[in-house]
Amino acid sequence: MKTQQHAQTGARGGSPDSPPVGERLPVTPRERKPALAALAVLLILAGALGSTILVLRAGERVEAIKVTHRVSAGEKVPESAISSVMVAKDSGVQYVEWSQRGLLSKYRASTDLVEGSVLVGPMLTEQRGPKGNQVVVGLSLKSGQYPDGLKAGDVVAAYRVGTDGSRSSGGAGGAATGGTGGTAGSDPLLVGRAKVQTVKGGGGASTGGGDLPVSLVVDQVAAPKLTQAAAAAEVSLVLVPAHSS
Repeated sequence: MKTQQHAQTGARGGSPDSPPVGERLPVTPRERKPALAALAVLLILAGALGSTILVLRAGERVEAIKVTHRVSAGEKVPESAISSVMVAKDSGVQYVEWSQRGLLSKYRASTDLVEGSVLVGPMLTEQRGPKGNQVVVGLSLKSGQYPDGLKAGDVVAAYRVGTDGSRSSGGAGGAATGGTGGTAGSDPLLVGRAKVQTVKGGGGASTGGGDLPVSLVVDQVAAPKLTQAAAAAEVSLVLVPAHSS
């Protein structure tokens, strides 16, 4: 009888050696990799630090000058044509800061400034442009026709000079004519005072032994004679005092 009950119990409950119902089978422990875990933590920290730096940099702003009215090239930037604007600080951009607005009287616009543009250093120049009654005349001078060290901003006088002996006087009562139709007795002074706007060679030295390109700001009435003499390569410049230019 007991044998039959034991057999029935075995049929219902299974093998006596099988684990009880509800118990988990043993699991193989996972292999820990501390190096990968440390690397993941470092990447997370680096990402957080980068985001923080970007936020901080985005918050660094500088008060710059914004142009509110058009200013033509060569003119000074009046205080009535500027306002302040906050811009993101950038070491690669030479913003003219609002605190520097008092220095604008020393500079002129190097190009046409349009409304709404933020003022940067290259937009300004110390060179004086032509006024309403002035023009810019370009010259190509050879060695000996300009003083050493000639530079932008210098004040010069322009004279007509002969390139050969054809302009010398032929006698007491004679008047020899030059290649431009002038006479030896005519006044050689072409322009009494002219501002040097640019010297392409820099420092009064022509490049490669060639001519030295120079541009002068002169009164409009003096331009015809000066350009005529320049076309014949008969212009020589002399430095004069810069007062009351």
